[in-house]
Amino acid sequence: MTDATQSDTAFRPKPSLPPPANTVGVVGWLRKNLFGGPIDTILTLLGVYLLYLIVQFAVEYGIINAVWTADTYRECLDINLGEGACWAGIGAWFNSMMYGRYPDEEQWRVNLGGIILLLWLIPFWLPKVTGKIQVGMSAVLTFPFLAASMFIGGDTGIFLHVMASIALTLFVAVWLHVAACYVLGRSLPELLISITGFTDKDDRLHKYVLLGAFAVGFVIALIYHMSWDLVEVQTTIWGGLFLTLVISGIGIASALPNGILLALGRRSKMPVIRVFCTSFIELFRSVPLITILFMAVTMMPLFLPVEFNPPKLAMVIVAVCIFAAAYMAETVRGGLQAVNKGQYEAAQSMGLSFWKMMALIVMPQALKLMIPNIVGSFMGLMKDTTLVSIIGLYDILLMGKAAGQNPSWLGFHTEPLLFTASIFFVLCFAMSKYSQHLERTIGGGYGRR
Repeated sequence: MTDATQSDTAFRPKPSLPPPANTVGVVGWLRKNLFGGPIDTILTLLGVYLLYLIVQFAVEYGIINAVWTADTYRECLDINLGEGACWAGIGAWFNSMMYGRYPDEEQWRVNLGGIILLLWLIPFWLPKVTGKIQVGMSAVLTFPFLAASMFIGGDTGIFLHVMASIALTLFVAVWLHVAACYVLGRSLPELLISITGFTDKDDRLHKYVLLGAFAVGFVIALIYHMSWDLVEVQTTIWGGLFLTLVISGIGIASALPNGILLALGRRSKMPVIRVFCTSFIELFRSVPLITILFMAVTMMPLFLPVEFNPPKLAMVIVAVCIFAAAYMAETVRGGLQAVNKGQYEAAQSMGLSFWKMMALIVMPQALKLMIPNIVGSFMGLMKDTTLVSIIGLYDILLMGKAAGQNPSWLGFHTEPLLFTASIFFVLCFAMSKYSQHLERTIGGGYGRR
């Protein structure tokens, strides 16, 4: 190589290395979505400035200038001159906003009921557990009776004793089933049949083993439940988040099965059933929930015998369940119509009956497609339960308003509303994220375009 060539090579500019791929991606995304032109740039900067003002106000109001310890609302105003939140009031009224006027010494019953429900639902997230549909049905059908027996207390009557004992038996059976699945790799029915020596016998005899085991467990649970001596707590003093979850929980649990029955009835070829279900759906979907609540509380007792006087809470729950079922029926009907007609014809060509076709082929596909709509209805129902405050039930919203009417906390309104809104946001956001998880897991329409 000559000296001239070496000189040219030495002074030749070296090619610049390309920026990292992730840097190109970030810069390209920013340029495309936020700084694509003068107008986009101005709107982006304006949005950032507004976000800065909101965050600054939230931090100053909720943290820096907030009062965390005070005995009255006037004391809060004297400390921060009204420039910050008075979270001390939330601390003072927290127990009431959670449980209403439920006696403090009996609130363990509410907590225990919530723990039992959570434990009953945990098997849904355990991968090795089989028969999850049966586990869910056992909780939906029997836990409300066990909860009512615990929450109300007193002499609940023979019917509630029996139903609560059935619930206790099924709850223990569920966790014995979980233990059998994880320890032995077998379901509880298979284990019972193997222990009793019925494995090699006719399958029709296996049900007697399961019924016998259930009968033994039921007798033990009934004797145990009859020994309970709980102080009676009237439903008129229930309130707070506890009451909100009771009403919305029962409404949500009953909405889907009742909605499925109404949707199938509306598509029935039997005129009487079709007309009845259609009329029911259209009637209750065309009337606001607050109207149904007023009718349930004021008009329903007029059609009942004088000696039969159900509590206001029971009538409200019935009204909410009816309203939720009517809306859910149309959601389910939309899912049924979204299933390809070939699925119906394939199931019929295999000789399946109507109920087997719906249970095994059509309904699972329809429900998977309707997961966003179903969860959206559940979220709307949970938020609509705040309307019960208008008819005098002290749910979490009315308990928050009651805090501002107390002489020591007169004028305390903003913080309870913010606290209530944050609770509803957390509950609804959790339901939304779980529905997205179900869509990704089950694959019902997720990612379709």
